[in-house]
Amino acid sequence: MGSLGGRLRHWRQRHVAFGNVARRNYLPFGYANVGMHDPGWLTVALSDVTRDAVLQAIGLYDQLGQDGFLERYGFDRARQYLLVHEGKRYDSKAIVGAAHGFLPGERLLASSEFSGGEATVGRLLRRLGFTVQVGEALTADRLVRLLSKLQVYRRDGLPALYQPITLLWAFGRAFDDEPRLASWAETRKQVSDLFNRYGRPWEGDRVYYPVAALHGAGLWELDAVPETVPSAHGGSIPQRWFDEHQPRGGLAEPVHNLVRDSPEARSAAVRVLVDTYFLSADATELLAELGLLAPTGGSPVEASFAAMSAAYKRLCTRADVFWQNRDTTRAERTTSDLIRSRDARRAVLLRSCGRCENPRCAGDIQDLTVRGEPILEVDHVQDLARGGPDHPAQMIALCPNCHAIKTRGRTREELRPVLLETARKKHDEWGDPPES
Repeated sequence: MGSLGGRLRHWRQRHVAFGNVARRNYLPFGYANVGMHDPGWLTVALSDVTRDAVLQAIGLYDQLGQDGFLERYGFDRARQYLLVHEGKRYDSKAIVGAAHGFLPGERLLASSEFSGGEATVGRLLRRLGFTVQVGEALTADRLVRLLSKLQVYRRDGLPALYQPITLLWAFGRAFDDEPRLASWAETRKQVSDLFNRYGRPWEGDRVYYPVAALHGAGLWELDAVPETVPSAHGGSIPQRWFDEHQPRGGLAEPVHNLVRDSPEARSAAVRVLVDTYFLSADATELLAELGLLAPTGGSPVEASFAAMSAAYKRLCTRADVFWQNRDTTRAERTTSDLIRSRDARRAVLLRSCGRCENPRCAGDIQDLTVRGEPILEVDHVQDLARGGPDHPAQMIALCPNCHAIKTRGRTREELRPVLLETARKKHDEWGDPPES
């Protein structure tokens, strides 16, 4: 306690003129007031709490149940921040208060003796390797506020795009209904590729940096991590840690669910990232590639045809690479559980601009799904199960009525060559012709 005592004495000397009010309200981060009514009040450091002490508090919580634990220690239910451990949720402030009592020579901290929230309890628990999630009350407005206050590096007045690009990548996964958590290898490969193409020239591809920063901000979850997650500002240490532990990660569950299920929240989240951080940088092509441009208007940014065409070409190229890199392509494409390229589907939907591509369509649906997607079905003109290529040049976006006609209508054989010619023509307009 020598260095801690010296720091406390220095702080008291500087702030003694403010009296008890100063002591109560202006303590540095990590300190809590204990027994302020006593002349001999003591200041304790929340940073003294260890992972083992937290685990002991969690064990007691499991024994007593939520109501019994909170009643015994005098805490209310958590309103915003929940500690998540082994699939269970715990009241974060109550756990930290009880954990302090498991330290040698220390006692329980009452709820009135320290503050909860992201800056204290949230930061402490994440530093110890735990996951802290924003509670079920997450709203679009609250998410926008969190995204507008990211702690990003700035150079020459421009904010770094590490965290915004990583978040947009995860938003695209949520919108596509991809699994919330991805392997570190997949995250590093895909996000690094986006950094190299859409990031600032001076940024590089240090994917570990935004993941560590977003984890510290409560927006990112790292799964099954047994040790303390390093700070984003640690030189090569975070990179070594991520490479060694290979954690699965993704958006915190409430954020993922909100972005996935609410078109309004998703659009607002994309908009604030673009407006706040993409200064002097055009995000249109990135958003188009990730499937985050609204195809029927109301898009987060005004999309030019040139930017969308560039994104279309890149998606087509990635669809080709997807099949070139699969050793068992032929076997997998003849099974009942067909393998499809997500990028090929994205390309067709981008090209369609939210409208049925059948030139004979008599009732193009203008409505959207509850998730804000066009009511379109991407179909292979030549059936994939019969060896049709999984390439946008031979795929087409159809409304449900046209899809039914193409699949089981009496005129389906007459319609098929029309759709194939339309798909090829649109592909030539948007991108390069496929290799023969």
